[in-house]
Amino acid sequence: MTSEHRGDYEELVDEISELLGAPATLENRDFELIAFGAYDSEGDLDPSALDPVRTRSILTRRSTAAVRTWFEGFGITRATGPVRIPPTPEAGVYRGRICLPVRHRGVVHGYIWLLDDDPGPSERQLTAAMGVTARIGALLADEAQHGADLSRELRAVLTAERGWQSDMAVAELRTALGPRADGLHALMCVAPWPSADPDDAPSVRAVPGATALCTLPWGATAQCLAVLIRLRSPDVLTPATTAAGRLLERARGGSGTGDATSRGAAAGGGGPASAASRGAGGGGPGGSTTGGTDGPSARTASRAGTAGGTGTAGGAGAAGGRSKPSGTGFAGSGSGVAAARSGPAAGVATPRSGLADLATAWREASAAARAALAEARFGPVAQWASIGPFRLLTALPPEVAHDPVARTLLAPVHHELARTAEVFLDCAGQAARAAAELGIHRQTLYYRLSRIEKLTGLDLDDGEDRLLLHMALKAHRL
Repeated sequence: MTSEHRGDYEELVDEISELLGAPATLENRDFELIAFGAYDSEGDLDPSALDPVRTRSILTRRSTAAVRTWFEGFGITRATGPVRIPPTPEAGVYRGRICLPVRHRGVVHGYIWLLDDDPGPSERQLTAAMGVTARIGALLADEAQHGADLSRELRAVLTAERGWQSDMAVAELRTALGPRADGLHALMCVAPWPSADPDDAPSVRAVPGATALCTLPWGATAQCLAVLIRLRSPDVLTPATTAAGRLLERARGGSGTGDATSRGAAAGGGGPASAASRGAGGGGPGGSTTGGTDGPSARTASRAGTAGGTGTAGGAGAAGGRSKPSGTGFAGSGSGVAAARSGPAAGVATPRSGLADLATAWREASAAARAALAEARFGPVAQWASIGPFRLLTALPPEVAHDPVARTLLAPVHHELARTAEVFLDCAGQAARAAAELGIHRQTLYYRLSRIEKLTGLDLDDGEDRLLLHMALKAHRL
């Protein structure tokens, strides 16, 4: 966890542990661990003190969405005082919990958790502990407000028109960030994001390395999340990919994950805890559109052939080189053409110093996210530098990118021909390699290529015609 109040949280949770005579854990309202109280209690080291939920918290440092929903079912999000949660063996909760909601001005910002022993803390002790939670709530509210202010300023930078409006928005964000504004940053886009409500977006504190974040429109009806991440080196994007893993899990419907490096084994303070997901950068660029020694000219005598027939951490996988997924971006299945991604994805812009080029960085980050959604081979997290021809395609307006030359070929009835064309072009026009990728005989490939030429009116012996068709097929994914 990165927080200017981290030491304060630890001291306050220690104070609660002493008041209650039991180890306590502080989590935010997304069940992300913030701090735990150190308390010498031999009983809590006894294996009999563990139950499946607590064991999972200790070993994996996370809670599932089901666990979060179960605990929230006891009304902890609405409670203003301690909530006792009874043992429920069928739910994996063998020992009861006490939850102290952490509120500020009527809004819940987190929870203090401890195991409920017999006889457990007295009402007088719990009342005293609730007084401490009020101080914690004020700190959490202060950080949440700070993050909200930065959200408005980052949104202004990313949506401002060029000129004085952009300059003014950048100046305001620079003032808000202070000395951090001059450091090295990477801008990240997570899309689609499940909600446009700022209250549903994570706070800056909850995202490792983040200095600001906001939601923005994504297409006509959806939303995306923009995150500004601090970096130490332009060659080390670990903070960005770690944050991406956490945010992708949240976008998939999980409860979010925590920063594993700040937790230790004391996640077993009674409450469910979360874990950081590990992200990795995107994959390599697409195949060339030209070249090859086995192109259409080698098939002119063979064209009469026959046609062939609190949640789980979301790590972001790397994709180096060409993968062979089971599905394709077109209908049907087969190797050679990467599948479109069904879930959310993230894009990371080229790292930059300062804030002057944030508008350009946002175009790169959103383009990389679009590419990752279009082709799963780029991985859940794609870097703009690694998306190949999509760097150009994503810059084109939709009405320009969708060239009419491929309209007939892209009809559902011709999905197998469209897949054949893309595999052939991805293989740089090498017929033997393309046939092997498709799992068909080379004569079948030649027959299909001749049909593709008739449908498109293109000559696949011509380099520019190949380029046009290749780009049209790639643009179709966007």
